[in-house]
Amino acid sequence: MAAPSGTMRAVQYDRYGGGAQALKHAEVPIPSPGKGEVLIRMEATSLNVVDWRFQKGVARPVMPRKFPFVSGYDLTGEVVTVGTGVSDFKRGDKIVAFNFPNGGGLAEYAVVSASKTVLRLPEVSAAQAGGLPMAALTALLSLKRAGVSLDPRDGTGPDVTGRKNVLVTAASGGVGHYAVQLARLGGHHVTATCGARNLGLVGDLGADEALDYKTPEGAALRSPSGKKYDVVVHCGTTRIPWSVFQPVLAANGMVLDLTPGFVSVSITILQMATFSKKRLVPLIVWPKKVDLELLVGMVKQGKLKTVVDSRYPLSKAQDGWAKSMSGHATGKIIVEIGAAE
Repeated sequence: MAAPSGTMRAVQYDRYGGGAQALKHAEVPIPSPGKGEVLIRMEATSLNVVDWRFQKGVARPVMPRKFPFVSGYDLTGEVVTVGTGVSDFKRGDKIVAFNFPNGGGLAEYAVVSASKTVLRLPEVSAAQAGGLPMAALTALLSLKRAGVSLDPRDGTGPDVTGRKNVLVTAASGGVGHYAVQLARLGGHHVTATCGARNLGLVGDLGADEALDYKTPEGAALRSPSGKKYDVVVHCGTTRIPWSVFQPVLAANGMVLDLTPGFVSVSITILQMATFSKKRLVPLIVWPKKVDLELLVGMVKQGKLKTVVDSRYPLSKAQDGWAKSMSGHATGKIIVEIGAAE
């Protein structure tokens, strides 16, 4: 199958900094799939915190790998053609992919490795699938890293030893709203922090308790029922001092820090050196194809959903970028490629 020739619309940036205003709309060549890759006609992508954090230069000079750069790590669309050695996909297949670190989602076409790609089931819409790859995978792997089972049979019934008390911070955000649902699916007791306007939402998603992070109780992360947390999934980008986490943790409690900085890493090293039972763990994981397949299956079964904050056509991707940078999105910001302008 020959790849289409010509150019496509893309949104890119050519330097560090500048925020949404630095995004540029351009006509660029349609990429061709190499060995083991598929070319997809994009239907949707979603914006994640790392999109604009990388633009700000938090991972320079490693990310992005080169300029100009087309961001968007969550891909969903239709297979147009495949490269040599690809037998799992064919023209016309609907797919979902996690294209990190290459990105490319903010464009009409994108190339991605078949090893990072799964079929999108007919029951799963582009918007529902477009939010999954980075955010839902991060939530899933955080819980797995902390030993939080997704099988309710491990923590209910006569033997409840597997049931954990889980705290999710920034629970109405992209990663957080998936973490609440997944922890609840496993039968665990979930406490969530978020803004006042989203307390009802996180309750609907499965949280047993919800805290307004602006109140004294919320700032201190104190469970209304007095529970100590076995696991904290810290999804917020605002650093919370270890002195706040430490008193609300159970004896062997673990905090998963999804956006670790120098301070977090330093605390982790100190805890390892002193054999501390309470731990702050920077999350460093590599998702597997089977993990994404699991999430897509959960969406099909109605066990997991993507809360869509807002939708933007590709021509207004900069507006979605600015919304993401504001830190006030509820759920996922979706950019729909080919949507009405």
